[in-house]
Amino acid sequence: MKALVLFYSSFGHTHRLAQAVAEGASQVRNAVVDIKRVPEVLSEDILQALGSLETQRRLSSVPECRMEELPNYDAIFFGCPTRYGNMIGQMRMFIDSTGPLWASGALVGKICSAFTSTATQHGGQESTLLTMYTSLLHHGMIIVGLPYTFAGQSRMDEITGCSPYGASTISGGEGERWASENELEGARFQGRHVAMIADRLVSKDWRSLEP
Repeated sequence: MKALVLFYSSFGHTHRLAQAVAEGASQVRNAVVDIKRVPEVLSEDILQALGSLETQRRLSSVPECRMEELPNYDAIFFGCPTRYGNMIGQMRMFIDSTGPLWASGALVGKICSAFTSTATQHGGQESTLLTMYTSLLHHGMIIVGLPYTFAGQSRMDEITGCSPYGASTISGGEGERWASENELEGARFQGRHVAMIADRLVSKDWRSLEP
């Protein structure tokens, strides 16, 4: 079973979640997990003005994903920060480029899952994940979230991300907060959970499940 953790990260917070998702998925027997990033579409001048140029240079060692690679995977995790309650533009543009895959049905039956980060506790985590899933449903992908069997998402003793829609973290207005151990464990749990389901599906031809 091959899984892809595909992300965009402005300041490194979503990348840290992506690493945790990959850690969890890699614990599943037979899982081969890749981490890749979506291509940058902004100029260095704009990135410098946004304060994320240094992060993008640091993440340049992570291979970029080409749209044509997606059908090679059985499960794909999509992760990015929010922008006004929606996915960030770099992820939006990458998904918008997958029209040829939609036309051929290349992603129908693939497992998908999503994770995100926001600056504040109520910064649009759930709406961002839901809007990502809307696009993926158009591809015929099968959504798997973060079930309540991950008890950490119900904690009341600390401020924390994570919801049934997927793992998430809160970065703070200045990016000063990094994912807590609870949030990282939610990402690992999601990685394992999705990879196990994908492995079970791959063990059969999913088309045999059709009526």
